[in-house]
Amino acid sequence: MQRPPNPDVHTRSTSPVNSVSAHLRTFYNTTSSPAAFDRGAFNINRYILSVAILSSNCIVAFVARATFDVADDHVPWETNVCSQMALAVVPVLQFDTAQSVLESFGRDSDTLGLPFPHPARPVTLPVASPTKSFWLDSPGANPLAKVGSEGELTTDADVCIIGSGITGVSASYHLARLLERNGGEANRTVTILEARDFCSGATGRNGGHLRPNPFSGFARRAALYGVEDAVKSYDLEEYTTQELLRIIRDNGASEEVDLVSEGRVTLLMTPEEEESARVDFEAAKAAGLGRLDSVKWIDRETMNETRGTSFPGVWTPGSNLWPLKAVTLLFKLAANTSEKVDVTLHTHTPVTSVEPSTDSKSKRRYILGTPRGAINCDYVVHATNGYANYLLDPAKSKVRVVPTRGQVIVVPAIAETEAVGKTGWAANEGSKYWFPRPIKDSDEGRPLVVLGGAKEAGAPGFEYYETDDGVLNRKIGSALRSFLPKIFPGLYDETSQPTWEWVRFSALSLDRE
Repeated sequence: MQRPPNPDVHTRSTSPVNSVSAHLRTFYNTTSSPAAFDRGAFNINRYILSVAILSSNCIVAFVARATFDVADDHVPWETNVCSQMALAVVPVLQFDTAQSVLESFGRDSDTLGLPFPHPARPVTLPVASPTKSFWLDSPGANPLAKVGSEGELTTDADVCIIGSGITGVSASYHLARLLERNGGEANRTVTILEARDFCSGATGRNGGHLRPNPFSGFARRAALYGVEDAVKSYDLEEYTTQELLRIIRDNGASEEVDLVSEGRVTLLMTPEEEESARVDFEAAKAAGLGRLDSVKWIDRETMNETRGTSFPGVWTPGSNLWPLKAVTLLFKLAANTSEKVDVTLHTHTPVTSVEPSTDSKSKRRYILGTPRGAINCDYVVHATNGYANYLLDPAKSKVRVVPTRGQVIVVPAIAETEAVGKTGWAANEGSKYWFPRPIKDSDEGRPLVVLGGAKEAGAPGFEYYETDDGVLNRKIGSALRSFLPKIFPGLYDETSQPTWEWVRFSALSLDRE
């Protein structure tokens, strides 16, 4: 097992800001789960708002990583896309049980000789006109949207964080707390730079689920990396989830961020899926993975009687929330941490270059180029998700991130909350994921449901290497529209049209060379 890579923080050994340097290195020195960072924070694209976040002991500030590392023209698993099931014509993604899509790690896809970077699709800055997201564009949802976009630009900072999603903002939160406790007497400046509106990238465009992976894929992960590291990787997800929940609850913000903790039901839509889930559960239990006592298996008959669908499934703990509001909370906490730590935000200030300072008179190490002017700083944290390789040369940095586009819709149920329920859901090996919004957003007691996924409908390209979140994929949109009415007859209407539809992102990492 390799040592986990250093987070994407530029440093020099001759720093005059030793306390900042020490705190930025805390993550690397204290992380208890090498495997998780070696292989890319497993299942990032479907857990905890699509990025790794939050630790009271360390700064998790790195380019978000995930597991679907595949090429445009080749997938490293066997698929039977849109197979038909008896009694219900449902789009189903069926995977070979020996190699689930959720466990397609970089190691496997790297052996396929994937092109990186893609020769015809260079990574760009975020587009100026993205699709409108329910989370971002609902009235009053984003009070920080354009903060710092006009007026005087911060030109000197101790730390610059590129990206205002949950990775970047959680980094500022932990850094501010660490510097407040151990930063000495001098005042410190942490500046967050965002190309568009605040939190308008992956975090503001995801499916809204907050949960760790309880045991899915454990058997294969343990076979690849060893039982000990496999357990550590699941423990890391659990710890990260609980930390965010703790921060929300400690600050009395559950209602503010629309937190609902009713668990998740994963539908097992084929015998192979059910067998694979059972194998993973037993392997995880034998390895001593905690938290499995709360897992509840639901047979077909019970599921039909209580939840209105004809597939068996498994219930595991989980939550959902309004992701932008959680990040807004974190930013406010960071900005108000201490008078000694000045956390500033500049939206609509894209960083176009990061270069070492060549000015012998400069007290800072790096110069960040933006259309509004240069910013001098000692440390740079890249929290740019699928846009990482716009600034990070893969040959020099060894960071290789495949931007991957997804799609989300909001559809109204035709039944009331009592019938629809309040749990989150997943199906098709995680290819579909949805949950009903709290009733205050509903019409006459009928909840709005946030549904994402269906990337299999985007074959053959599967939306890999795509950075344009201003364009919808009609085939994926069609697959999403038809899914719930077929799974839950009587709860959703095939003729109902989405009230919102937008593009979301994942950042899928390949192994370092």
